[in-house]
Amino acid sequence: MSPAPRSVVTALATTAVKGLRVVASRELTLDASGATDDRRFYLVDERGRMVNGKRIGALNSVVAGYDRDDRVLTMTFAGGEVVSGVVELGEQLATRFFSRPTRARPVLGAWSGALSRLAGEPLRLVESVGRLGVDRGRVGAVSLISRASLEGLVRVAGADVDARRFRMLVEIDGVRAHAEDGWIGRRVRIGGALVRFAGHVGRCLIITRHPDSGVVDLPALDLLRSYRGGLDTSEPLAFGVYGEVLEGGRVAVGDAVLLE
Repeated sequence: MSPAPRSVVTALATTAVKGLRVVASRELTLDASGATDDRRFYLVDERGRMVNGKRIGALNSVVAGYDRDDRVLTMTFAGGEVVSGVVELGEQLATRFFSRPTRARPVLGAWSGALSRLAGEPLRLVESVGRLGVDRGRVGAVSLISRASLEGLVRVAGADVDARRFRMLVEIDGVRAHAEDGWIGRRVRIGGALVRFAGHVGRCLIITRHPDSGVVDLPALDLLRSYRGGLDTSEPLAFGVYGEVLEGGRVAVGDAVLLE
């Protein structure tokens, strides 16, 4: 169950805007809130409720990048439209991030309009006050899955399954399939950061969507249910784990992964 000495980080993926396409990174920095600027922004509907790709699959077709030094946010749409500019914020407003009341500030500019046109409904881009744009807050600032677990699902599916579909922050190699299930409550050194894993990542309809187009193209929940449905996990249909950052630090592809 412990990572072997050869266990390493094989992929990292982030997005500046929750719900938009995740993009590969070679390295990142972890702190108590997660990867720096990962999911810094999110989207809300007219009632202030957080919206993601589970409801609006077309969001997967948009790539967002954020330059924190200059505070420049850039969105590139599938049709070639690019919306870019310096982030300016409005007055605080009340939103709901899943079931959590969350204070946020609207991002002024053309981004909300462009995303609203894509979605076919009014959306507003906001920045969380306190930057807690990950699903489970600080206790779930890091998500992780092993390559062997992904390969196990490929065998069940009988076809390639793009790892981006699961929107995990860290992918590792060097352990058996689903070894990470046994790391709940344990501390794991990932590169220069120390993480304590707190629970299993239960899955929803978003994993049935193609990671580029957002079109539903894989019965991923049924596949997971066929061999993971009866397991004793902290969330149903678990695939991967989440945890909190105890010690921040740099994490890069190729870094060692060691159970402490």
